Amino acid sequence: MYVAVKGGERAIDNAHAWLAEERRGDPGVAELSVAQIREQLSLAVNRVMAEGSLYDPDLAALAIKQARGDLIEAVFLIRAYRTTLPRFGASRPVDTGAMSCDRRISATFKDLPGGQVLGPTFDYTHRLLDFALAAEGLAVPEAERGAPAEGPMPHVTGFLAREDLIQPEPEGAETPRDLTREPLDFPADRPLRLQALTRGDEGFVLSMAYSTQRGYGRNHPFVGELRIGTVTVEMDIPELGFSMDVGEVVLTECETVNQFKGSKTEPPQFTRGYGLVFGQTERKAISMALVDRALRWEELGEDDVGAPAQDAEFVLYHSDNVQATGFLEHIKLPHYVDFQSELELIRRLRREAMAATRREAAE
Repeated sequence: MYVAVKGGERAIDNAHAWLAEERRGDPGVAELSVAQIREQLSLAVNRVMAEGSLYDPDLAALAIKQARGDLIEAVFLIRAYRTTLPRFGASRPVDTGAMSCDRRISATFKDLPGGQVLGPTFDYTHRLLDFALAAEGLAVPEAERGAPAEGPMPHVTGFLAREDLIQPEPEGAETPRDLTREPLDFPADRPLRLQALTRGDEGFVLSMAYSTQRGYGRNHPFVGELRIGTVTVEMDIPELGFSMDVGEVVLTECETVNQFKGSKTEPPQFTRGYGLVFGQTERKAISMALVDRALRWEELGEDDVGAPAQDAEFVLYHSDNVQATGFLEHIKLPHYVDFQSELELIRRLRREAMAATRREAAE
């Protein structure tokens, strides 16, 4: 550590106290509560839950407050806390087809069973600063919203599957490896890749997805369906001999439909990209679906064009913001011995180079 810093451990303790003071800000301004963060900064809370791999809005809001709004630091806090929690078992796969949807849109089919539901979205806002929000106590107009869409809402890709126009998904697959309990290794199958993308940094995954749209990969996507809503989580209880509901989670799911001209092993058809993320996190879900499709080039028999988004090792190793932060920020810690050895090496090389120059000049 910084043992040479004036004050030693006392200086470090003071740094922690100063951090707490900065976190609180001006005492004359009302303190931000965890409930306020949870309710009014819900998209930030959703991101922390997704990248932290822990669905708990209260804990995510607390982490955001502790991290002073630094979402990567908040994700780090959530992941660290997650490692202390006991594991009681595994839930059944959730049925997103039975989702109670707040938002459900398709860019491929206009008329859908269950209809298209715009829901709460920035899509049609003008991106102008609303200074009325700065007026404290101003009444917020209530939206005329009905109950979440209920009833059958089959996935759009099911319509294509009935005509055998889209690649079928394998059924009866083995239980996937758990990335939160096992280290990432390669080759990584699709379930493991999807886990990594779900936990991946939203900005990085977005950049990779954007690169595929600009020609660095084989992506000509349509959003087959984007849905946001609540699903029930069920868990088998061995002592009871049956499953029961243990709670509900809000999810964002995206399926893209991608053009595919066929290969040596697959006929011409549409293929899928898939994204599933905690909370209302549609930018991340769409990005995840595009990158998922780009990473499937090998299993679809496509020729590798060498795009970054098609390199599983590059994408998955560099998408984890907690791991990246740790490796990046460790360079600000003391490296006195390493630097001194580098310094002595450079001095020796310079002396040798200067001596060689003088010999050449003398000759």
